[in-house]
Amino acid sequence: MSHASCDLSDSCLESQLLSDEYQPPETLLGSLDIFVFSLIAGLLIYWFFFRKKPEPPPIRETSFIEKMKKTNRNVVVFYGSQTGTAEEFANRLAKDAHRYGMKGMATDPEEYDMSELSRLKEIPNSMAVFCMATYGEGDPTDNAQEFYDWMQGTDDDLEGVNFAVFGLGNKTYEHFNATGKYTDKRFAELGGKRVFDLGLGDDDSNLEEDFISWKEQFWPAVCEFFGVEATGEESSIRQFELVVHNDINMNQVYTGEMGRLKSFQTQKPPFDSKNLFLAPVTVNRKLNRGGNRHLMHIELDVMDSKIRYDAGDHVAVYPTNDAAVVSRIGERLGVDLDTVISLKNLDEESNKKHPFPCPSTYRTALTHYLDINNTPRKNVLYELSQYTSDPQEQENMRKMASASPEGKALYQSWVLDSERNILLLPQLQARYYSIASSNKVHPTSIHICAVVIEYTTKTGRVYKGVATNWLKNKEVTENGHKHTVPMYVRRSQFRLPFKPSNPVIMTGPGTGIAPFVGFIQERAWQKEQGKDVGETILYFGCRHKNEDFLYQQELEEFERAGVLTQLNVAFSRDQEHKIYVQHLLKKNKEQLWKLIHSNNAHIYVCGDARNMARDVHTAFYEIAEEVGGLTHTQAVDYFKKLMTKGRYLQDVWS
Repeated sequence: MSHASCDLSDSCLESQLLSDEYQPPETLLGSLDIFVFSLIAGLLIYWFFFRKKPEPPPIRETSFIEKMKKTNRNVVVFYGSQTGTAEEFANRLAKDAHRYGMKGMATDPEEYDMSELSRLKEIPNSMAVFCMATYGEGDPTDNAQEFYDWMQGTDDDLEGVNFAVFGLGNKTYEHFNATGKYTDKRFAELGGKRVFDLGLGDDDSNLEEDFISWKEQFWPAVCEFFGVEATGEESSIRQFELVVHNDINMNQVYTGEMGRLKSFQTQKPPFDSKNLFLAPVTVNRKLNRGGNRHLMHIELDVMDSKIRYDAGDHVAVYPTNDAAVVSRIGERLGVDLDTVISLKNLDEESNKKHPFPCPSTYRTALTHYLDINNTPRKNVLYELSQYTSDPQEQENMRKMASASPEGKALYQSWVLDSERNILLLPQLQARYYSIASSNKVHPTSIHICAVVIEYTTKTGRVYKGVATNWLKNKEVTENGHKHTVPMYVRRSQFRLPFKPSNPVIMTGPGTGIAPFVGFIQERAWQKEQGKDVGETILYFGCRHKNEDFLYQQELEEFERAGVLTQLNVAFSRDQEHKIYVQHLLKKNKEQLWKLIHSNNAHIYVCGDARNMARDVHTAFYEIAEEVGGLTHTQAVDYFKKLMTKGRYLQDVWS
């Protein structure tokens, strides 16, 4: 039979099978094929019908009200924390509650349904306390963003809900304690009952002192409000039990990961604070030509990560502690650093079962998870004093833990000025750097500009910054081995204008130039795309032209190409009288006022918040007064409105 008269349809195949002359074509299944097929089919049937189904993941409790009822708690302390300090304060307040016959729990607002706050009155003698940090341009912390959005949009009736707020901020920033202030104001507007006045902690002064002073007045006010008395019991900071694992599969042990176990070995996007990307270091070069500082430019390869960023965003890097210091701590404590341990929360109802990923070795914990350079807080000193055998040392520790003038002075000189640290430690935090590149020009790499922190304290101790010294040592070698940096990208509001034709005025001395390198790269790219790009003006400052004029060659090339309309550089120490960026701003006041007032220019400031940002602020006020004819009050109001419109943006740190 020919294929011309019959294809391999069912009827055609049947006629072939009935023919005495039929020979099975070679393409049909043989006996071995049938056996293999049957085996595969059997395995598939077993897989779908007889295999043990994995246990479904436990359902996470999202009702903090139900949790409080189940565990007989009447005080909930929420924290908005970026670096861990607000979380620590919240834990201390929650533990203090039992001294007053109450029972508290510290809680991350990101983990619960905050719209349930109106139900808090269902619990007798209950109270919500908020430890709320502010960062950036008056922004809430990442973990408090959803809660903040809820506050802005809700009209829930909070009558009968008792509350108190302690804010953590820094007075060198324009929007000092904005999140704490807003939380306190909003809860009162919604009908909540304020138990005690808003506390405002200032990190530019002494945040710990501010918190202690507020707390010492807060609890007596709570006693009066609820009609309770102190029980006289002391609260302990001990929260965790040490468990040593003598026989454990090392594949179950964390080696530095922040979230998913083995995430460093098997990298899977998307990458964030719980799932870090190990970015290879491809460039690490010194930027300055002289002086006793080390300023560096580092490039991270993100080609295989699917990470996207925009000029102005921040890169979060997770450093590790100095291996030599870790070894010395192990020797001092007399422990085998390779022993596998877990720290188990004594509060079985807590969502936070461990203070850091467990199980891990002592070495991993001290290297990746704990801030061994952190100065001890006063409550830690008081706790340690109970275990101190030397009477004089015990007296000094208790004195430093007190609020007395003598104790404050001793704590300042012996702990803070000397940068002393202790092995009773908070978690090692990410460091955030303004990205010094544009994704339009460098889509597969992220650039960092940083200065290595190293100095001698008043008492002669040498202090080294953890992250910058760690980054400095990530040298690029010829042998093919590439150092990696655990990182992710945090979005920022520090953005170029939507319209490229808007002029931009950038002020960034020192490493404050970082985001502007990315901005200028992007303006050059926009120009290449044929877009109408407005004036691009940079005010940069450094100490000496021949020492630390960062990115000098690149900036001068951009100026020659017409991308950088003006390059104004203040060399503060190249002459007898110091010249800073604010002096150059005032020198060009007529041009600047025209750009700002008539041409819709956007202003950007990056760098030191304590002095530079404030002085630049003042310079713009004076320009508005001297050229624009505004009074000082009008000038302040004028630039506040520019901030509200997103035309005056700051990326500053203290």
